[in-house]
Amino acid sequence: MHGDAKLNLAIVAIIPARFASTRLPGKALADIHGKTLVERVYERARAAATVGRVIVATDDERIATVVRGFDGEVVMTSPDHATGTDRLAEAARSIEAEVIVNVQGDEPMLDAAGIDAAAGALLDDPSLPIATLSVRLGGVEEMLAPSVVKVVVDARGDALYFSRSPIPYVRLGASAGPRAAAETAVARGLARKHVGLYAYRREALLRFASLPSSPLEEAEGLEQLRALHHGLKIRVVPMDGDGGVAVDTPEDLERVRALLAPEKGRTV
Repeated sequence: MHGDAKLNLAIVAIIPARFASTRLPGKALADIHGKTLVERVYERARAAATVGRVIVATDDERIATVVRGFDGEVVMTSPDHATGTDRLAEAARSIEAEVIVNVQGDEPMLDAAGIDAAAGALLDDPSLPIATLSVRLGGVEEMLAPSVVKVVVDARGDALYFSRSPIPYVRLGASAGPRAAAETAVARGLARKHVGLYAYRREALLRFASLPSSPLEEAEGLEQLRALHHGLKIRVVPMDGDGGVAVDTPEDLERVRALLAPEKGRTV
């Protein structure tokens, strides 16, 4: 087992953060009860037992200034990256690390145990290039929602496929429709909800970022399908909980503010 790696700087969490978010511009600097969103994510990453170093990778000096202001570490990256993974890979090229954990910059309620679980999977199995997380689907509405990414795995827990569609399709009677099939799949636990936190072996991250996109990746809008297309295994670690709340819209931000309100005793 991986044990206590807190002082091991070979495990680095990187938080890609950009200012020009499409649905909520400047969300990294949004105030949540006296702390910016990026600071709250940084604190959650620092709470992980396996992480020895946390870095914010950004292309915006406004974000960099705020990170330095709370004594965080920041790496400046190109403004031309199409994805957070590309930004992550640029930052990873400039640091020494065995494992790079991609911490989404929009999850201020991130469970630090998830970081430990994903990084720990790589530490426990040196053959693994990538690990990620899953939680139980909340019900048929999540199974049917294109915004919720579903994942199915093999006997070892490695991803077979990720999809925005309901998977798998459960064959029922001729009169049963897609909703009945989705309800049956949920009841049987045949798929789980993907949580977009990744731990990469550094060389796997750099290889992944250099690979061409795949037809399935482009069809689904899911980068992880590029890894599967090119033969990179992804271990999916099951976790309890609901996967947290990502801040993508003004409504999400207000929801997080309510959940983290001081009077609720939630001041992480």
